[in-house]
Parts: sequence; C-alpha cells; structure tokens
Amino acid sequence: MILAFLIITLAAAVILMGWLTLVGLGKAANAQSERIKATTERDLADMFVFIDYRRLAWVNFAGFILVPVVVWVLTQNPVFTLVSLLLPIIAPKMIVNFVRKRRMARFRHQLPDALVIMSSSLRAGASLSTTLENLAKETKPPLAQEFSLMLRNQRIGMSFEDALKKMEERVPLQELALFSAGVRISREAGGNLGEMLDSLADTMFRTMQTEGKIKSLTSQGKMQGLVMAALPLLMMFALDQLQPREMYPLFHSMPGWITLAVIAVMEILGYIGIRKITDIDV
Repeated sequence: MILAFLIITLAAAVILMGWLTLVGLGKAANAQSERIKATTERDLADMFVFIDYRRLAWVNFAGFILVPVVVWVLTQNPVFTLVSLLLPIIAPKMIVNFVRKRRMARFRHQLPDALVIMSSSLRAGASLSTTLENLAKETKPPLAQEFSLMLRNQRIGMSFEDALKKMEERVPLQELALFSAGVRISREAGGNLGEMLDSLADTMFRTMQTEGKIKSLTSQGKMQGLVMAALPLLMMFALDQLQPREMYPLFHSMPGWITLAVIAVMEILGYIGIRKITDIDV
C-alpha cells in the first residue's frame, strides 16, 4: 500500500509539473508572439516591410527547438545549450535593429543629392509640391518611399506640417530634422528655399567626407579589436583540438563553466571598450 501510494504521488507530481511546464511555455509563447506582432506592425511596417507576423512567430518557435538541438549535438555542453535558448529571443530585435540602421544609413546618404535636386527644381520655377512629387518618382528607396508616403498623407487630408512631422518620426535623423525646420521656416517667414537647400546639402557632403576620413583612420583600430576578441576563442578551439584531455574540465565542469562565463563577459566588455574608443561622432 505504501509503495502504491508513493507511485501514485510521484505520478501526480510528474503530471502536475508537466502541466505547469506546459502552461508556462504557453504563456511564454503567447508573450513572444505578441512581441513579434508588435515588432511586425510597428518597426517592420515603418520600413515598408510587410510580413505576416504568424509566419515570423512560427520561424521563431522553430528556432527555440532547432538551435538548442544543434548546439547540443555540436558541443554536448548543457551550459551552452541553455545559453543558446536566448538566441531566438534576442535575434528578432537584433535583426530588426540591423535592418533599420542600414535603412537609415541609405536614407542619409541619399538626402544630400535629393536636396540638390530639389534646389535645382525650385530654381527652375517649380512649386514645392511638384518638386516633392518629382523627387518621389525619380529617387530610389528608402527616400522615395518616405516622401511618397508623406505626399500620400497630404492627399488624404493631413496638413503639410503634420505629414512632415510624421516622416521625422519614422526617420529620426538630424539631417532630416534640419531639412524639415528649414522648409517650415521658409513657408512661414519666407526666404530663398533653394539657397537654404544648397547650403544644407553642402554641409551634409562635407560632414560625410569628414566621417569617411575618420572611418578610414579608425578602421585599423576596429580590426585590432576584432582580432583581439577572436584570438582567445581561436586559441581555445585550437587547444581543445590539440589537447582535448587537458581542456576537458573547462567544458565539462562547474569551475570550467564559471571560467567560460568570466571569459565571455571580459571578451564582450573589451570589445565594447575598443568600439567606444574608435567610434568618433562628427
């Protein structure tokens, strides 16, 4: 009787733990799905990338299963396997931020040429609305997308100032803010908008030239940072291949795992420090 009672109790505890685990996983899956939905509707839509969030959610959930399995097969290390569970959580936000950063960079490099085109069109006698329409047709994305959306907002009843403000919110660049401020001042107080655009475009070109020089001068330091960050990892891999017996405790014991965690933190801090030193704002 006691043995049967213990078996029933153990089975009930296992079932209860399994049920609680499933409930927790369900809540976590719903929370992650809502985050992906918000990212899709807000961030990706602002970049004119329209994807069904359910498809992205299924891909993300598949990553939760496949990534730990692959890491376990390759390393046979439970710590690395548990840490790999963080990758599907942070990867969507990192990818969106990377795509947004590249899009902002393309827009920023397109803007000076667009200002020159606008200035030439205004000097030829075209109105600001006609100039913006021609700019949206003749340029390439992402600049063409943003100005087309601004003009579309105007057509559905939004004022010019509000449409311009909406574009500033979607593209938070200092150069675009200066352009918007100049256009508003010109519309309210008058002045030669063409000359203002030429001056702003010249300033942007000079700024980009200076940034290019700084980037070329700091490229060696950035490469040294990558080499210094990768060298300990490469040495660790080489020693693991050459001396697997001596390296075994590092990957299969608690002191070794603690050492790896310290190494990871120090590697990240060192790389971030070098990036901060070599990252110079103009």
